[in-house]
Amino acid sequence: MSKQSPRLSRLGEAWQNRTGSRSAIAIFAAFLATALPASAASWTVRAEPARLVNGAPVLFQVKPSAKLHSLSGTWLAHHLSFSYDASTKMWFSLAGVGFETAPGKYSLELSGEPAKSKSAAASTATSFTRAFTVAHAQYPQIKVELTVGKKFTEPSPEQQQQIAEGVKTKDEYLNRVTPDREWDRKFEAPAEAPISDVYGSQRIFNGVAQRPHFGLDFRVPTGTPVRAMNSGTVLLARFLYFEGNCVVIDHGQGLLTLYLHLSEFKVKEGEAVKRGQEIGLSGGTGRATGPHLHVAVRWQGTYLDPARLLQMSLP
Repeated sequence: MSKQSPRLSRLGEAWQNRTGSRSAIAIFAAFLATALPASAASWTVRAEPARLVNGAPVLFQVKPSAKLHSLSGTWLAHHLSFSYDASTKMWFSLAGVGFETAPGKYSLELSGEPAKSKSAAASTATSFTRAFTVAHAQYPQIKVELTVGKKFTEPSPEQQQQIAEGVKTKDEYLNRVTPDREWDRKFEAPAEAPISDVYGSQRIFNGVAQRPHFGLDFRVPTGTPVRAMNSGTVLLARFLYFEGNCVVIDHGQGLLTLYLHLSEFKVKEGEAVKRGQEIGLSGGTGRATGPHLHVAVRWQGTYLDPARLLQMSLP
């Protein structure tokens, strides 16, 4: 017989005294095994990549202790919705770690709704918590000296109004979290070209330091086809002051990809697109020192490293 806690043994012995049966303890243990929730040790929770760093996307994969109807979670104060992968019999959710997240331990809190059953006990919600360590990423410390028109560093009152309208648009659209996942499997590069600037580098415009570069730049000439990195719905396809002609694709559950400085649109807002579909042509519109494609990945309000997302193998 498996090892039991002293409390369970005493309960079993009391049952044995009342029934007079020598097999009472074994029967009682079998009853508890079906009546009580499975131990936390029977959960499998892992993250890819195994080493989490600030600014990086992360795929959480979960195999719970029992069959579930649905699984949700909380990570760094963000809500996660999990999808079920029948091939691996695991639940998965794509999340991220913000650039400003300090090194330390953070908890992934999971809550599952068990599969429908005639047993009232089996319908009780189940939960599990797992801590993950976040380390500090070593992003390239490259100071990029750039010169742009004064309208971007010293805008006129009229231009400030245009900037304010762009900020309002981005606040309205870029923080949306739609419930359904639209992306499927691996994200693909939007263009086949060399990388001219990476995520996390320091930008200096006309001698004034700006925030870190939160995207990935492709060195492409004007007119190069730009393709959707994965399936989704076109959230924005319009001109913004700094971004120029900009396409934003909503991949669901707060995951967006942004394509900036385009010379031409090939899609309209609200249009469904597939991975690899042409969405525009590259250019140098907005605050750009020359033709190139700037791509950004945004997850529930925080920018993640596109290069790391492109390297991930996803369900």
